[in-house]
Amino acid sequence: MTNWPQDYSGAWTLSRPVARSGVGLHSGRDAEVVLRPSDRPGIHLSFSGDPRPAIRLRPDQVRDSSLCTTLELGHRRVATVEHLLAALAGCGLSHVEIQLSGNEVPLLDGSAQDWVEAIAEAGMTPAGSPRPQQAPLQQPLVRSRGSSVITATPAERFSLVGVIDFPQAAIGRQQLAIELTPDRFVSEIAPARTFGFRDQVEQLRAAGLIQGGALDNALVCDGDGWLNPPLRFPDEPVRHKILDLIGDLALVGFPQAQVLVYRGSHGLHTELAAALQDASLTPAL
Repeated sequence: MTNWPQDYSGAWTLSRPVARSGVGLHSGRDAEVVLRPSDRPGIHLSFSGDPRPAIRLRPDQVRDSSLCTTLELGHRRVATVEHLLAALAGCGLSHVEIQLSGNEVPLLDGSAQDWVEAIAEAGMTPAGSPRPQQAPLQQPLVRSRGSSVITATPAERFSLVGVIDFPQAAIGRQQLAIELTPDRFVSEIAPARTFGFRDQVEQLRAAGLIQGGALDNALVCDGDGWLNPPLRFPDEPVRHKILDLIGDLALVGFPQAQVLVYRGSHGLHTELAAALQDASLTPAL
């Protein structure tokens, strides 16, 4: 069993490089990711075969895109980064370089579990420079889109509350609260897979999306049941929504706050990340 860090206060990198390859959810194209140790704080990304130096990933590079989180890195875009970023941040890594072939991170099994296993395979070691620090949140932040809302409230430790509400009986209303640690992320959040709906599959494919989606990398809901049971948790959908949120907050860092999201989306998560970034740059009065 891997000894994960106790919390998110330390600075950690990988002990050695590790690679994973697979198909992209939306592009349907094969891609490979190599995760490498780094002595630079933060998460950096480079492209295979591109001599340009790795780019440090920041919240302001995130673009609101349909059904995934996309980064705009100068001349290139990188899609579906959220599960990988969630695994890196959730396991406690603070110094790491991603080398990517292609323009979409592979989906693997639709969760963060395979990325966690890759990190465990590589091992973690203390980094040579401190973890990037975030200024404490001074006051609550609230962002909303229609009936969806997300809030961050100052707290002693980072915790998450996720609430989802779907008309499909197989999902319905689910909620989960968790005070996040690397151990809890690995056991309670990382295995939760992405999910979709049978009646939307053809429409999304016609729009050029989910070209790589399949029953072995996404749960598919058919109203009252699932086309590919069993679920890994009775409430796997809300756990996956929290996984997405962790990935979308990874680039700004985990705030010393309770984050609550009702009917979240990548766009809403991104708005909160931007607000947290602005708050950390604003000196307290």
